[in-house]
Amino acid sequence: MRGNLIAVGITTATYNSADTIARTIESVLNQTYSNISYVIMDGNSEDDTVGIARSYEEKFKEKNIPFTVISEKDNGMYDAINKATALLDVELVGNVNGDDFYEVDAVEKMVKLYEKEKYDVAWADLRLITPKGEVIKKARLNKKIWTTTGWCHPTMFATKKLLTEYPYICNDMYDDFDFVTAAFKSGKKICVLNEVVSNFNFGGQSTKKSFKEAMNRVNVTYGIYKRHGMSKLYYLHRVIFEMIKLVMS
Repeated sequence: MRGNLIAVGITTATYNSADTIARTIESVLNQTYSNISYVIMDGNSEDDTVGIARSYEEKFKEKNIPFTVISEKDNGMYDAINKATALLDVELVGNVNGDDFYEVDAVEKMVKLYEKEKYDVAWADLRLITPKGEVIKKARLNKKIWTTTGWCHPTMFATKKLLTEYPYICNDMYDDFDFVTAAFKSGKKICVLNEVVSNFNFGGQSTKKSFKEAMNRVNVTYGIYKRHGMSKLYYLHRVIFEMIKLVMS
């Protein structure tokens, strides 16, 4: 802790993010909360991502924010997050990816929630930036039907202790949901905050609009339910969920 402030670490996993990484970095640099450490773990980018990141070293030094940039081969985004998290000597950890960015008071809001609730993991509302405009995804928590609905990984903060206990398993793009499902099944304290803390550029694997991709997501997410010993009815739930998304897209 710095004074009486809880120590918070922020991680960013990057690969060829030169077009967007400056905005991501500045969203961490300009946080209203001061006791932050920041680690960027780059996967050997072939563009100028690392050069841009390292150009901010003096600015972080001026604000007395520990700032580390590492570029090396990894096994994907979640492996990079695991490695970055391991370097942090903090109580809470958040992650903002190299094409997304935090609200200026994101850390302050999540620390206040932690001070009040002493959560193990929490997430908040997310602003989705789409080609058609902006949409707010509301954070929700339904422990009777455990689902990705209302789950907003780009807004998630968790204790370093929990992230060490359940590191991302580096299987696929739903490693984040596997992590939070492991926390849920272990009885960890989970909270949500209905305030926007992060901004996500909408697109990528989880938003592809083909039937094949939808069924792939069904199988991957149901595999997480199965791995954690949850009801077979979740397969039907995932099929219905993905078909609704496909029809509405």
